Amino acid sequence: MEIVLATRNKKKVEEIRRILQGMDITILSLDDFPSCPEVEEDADTFEGNAIKKAVAISKCTSKAAVSDDSGLEVYALHRAPGVKSARYAGTGADDKANNVKLLSDMKDLPPDKRGGRFVCVIAIAFPEGGIHTFEGSVEGRIIESPAGTMGFGYDPLFCPKGAEKTFGQMGAEEKDALSHRNEAVNKLRDQLIKQCY
Repeated sequence: MEIVLATRNKKKVEEIRRILQGMDITILSLDDFPSCPEVEEDADTFEGNAIKKAVAISKCTSKAAVSDDSGLEVYALHRAPGVKSARYAGTGADDKANNVKLLSDMKDLPPDKRGGRFVCVIAIAFPEGGIHTFEGSVEGRIIESPAGTMGFGYDPLFCPKGAEKTFGQMGAEEKDALSHRNEAVNKLRDQLIKQCY
């Protein structure tokens, strides 16, 4: 079975490949299909964006397509940055700019008001029709300055519940054991096992 990951984010592709390793699946990415369009993430929910991307890329490639939409929700900021996590500091903003904006928006919050969660919704769409979605989340807190250089996005600011390190300070295996994406991709894995075996 071939699956196209509807992203050009190399770190995201690497993470999903790592979680699905050992399955009899060929995992491709949008880099293998340069003619596929960039799909605008303009839905109000992670699920809406994930479905939109998976359906569009499945149509473009005529293969099963897996899309992930994920982000950080800070409770004291009314769940912002939420679906705008990747562009929180503006269109084309990089991870550093998004982190700087988040810390600025949270600068007056005391430690007990810095709670939040990472959310990931994975959608798989099939060329003959049919869509499944899977959600994962991890609770934690946002620290006051970045720590660690691993991972991507808000990883250097997010300390998962019960941990003393941020995702940015964790190696791949340690992060995978706790992450929202790991939870969602493992639910996808279970679905693929049911369908393929």
